[in-house]
Amino acid sequence: MAAGQWRIVLDEAHRALRTTAQGIPADAWDRSTPCERWTVTQVLQHATGDQIGYAAAITGGVGPDEDPFAPSGRIEGDKLIGLNSALDASARAWAGVGDDDPQVPTPLPQGALPAQAAAVACALDAVVHAWDIAVATGQPSPLHDDLARPLLEVARQIVEPLRAYGAYAAALDPGEKADEVSVLLAYFGRDPQWPGTRD
Repeated sequence: MAAGQWRIVLDEAHRALRTTAQGIPADAWDRSTPCERWTVTQVLQHATGDQIGYAAAITGGVGPDEDPFAPSGRIEGDKLIGLNSALDASARAWAGVGDDDPQVPTPLPQGALPAQAAAVACALDAVVHAWDIAVATGQPSPLHDDLARPLLEVARQIVEPLRAYGAYAAALDPGEKADEVSVLLAYFGRDPQWPGTRD
């Protein structure tokens, strides 16, 4: 990945999550998602909390009010206010990070990571959950091969230690002829043809 390309990847991932959330139909908030235990609302809460977590790690600010790994499934009032605020805070935090900063604080168990790995980890969280919401609510996938390629490059560097914490399901076999989007999703334990086998 070229120096500074992580900013483009992160911006696209943030945009994908925001756009997909805005497209959730009024009757879809309680639908099942590729995250087997979570509804659309819970996935949104989790993704929101994670973006707050990244912003807080970088700036030393306040973390999420709710445990992102135990989302309540209830959002009072406008369901998008929290997400939009979290994405704005995350973008502001990353704007202050140097392209080649060798030690960027993260909420991950690994702690600080080089800017590229840290930012793409944040992007991965946003866009994979955007995909979860999109397929659960009948929207187009926000993923494409040009985006999946740099995401997968970093995912293979950081994901394996996180599986032990329950952050990701075991990887699936995408098949020999899978495109890069399918390879990425399978690596995160998701069936690219969901609904079907779930993580």
